[in-house]
Amino acid sequence: MVKHLVFWKLKDQALGRDKAANALLIKQELEALHGRIPGLLKIEVGIDFLRLETSSDVALYTELESREALAAYQAHPLHKAAGGAFKEAISERRSVDYET
Repeated sequence: MVKHLVFWKLKDQALGRDKAANALLIKQELEALHGRIPGLLKIEVGIDFLRLETSSDVALYTELESREALAAYQAHPLHKAAGGAFKEAISERRSVDYET
């Protein structure tokens, strides 16, 4: 199994919305992928509530069947469309991928 984690910092304003509204958009777009991409077993999106300087604003946690499933997920048109919906709101992105 592969775990794919992504952490985003968001711009204060983007796409005509504030940071909080964009965080909700990201959550909705990504959680809508559940059950729609083969090999994607679990998806969870969290919005930070502490708002510390060292915090990310949004976190994505996914579980996928394999490295091949991760590659297929990243290339999938629904995943690309979801990311495109909020790309302009992102100021920083970090990710970690590992096997268990």
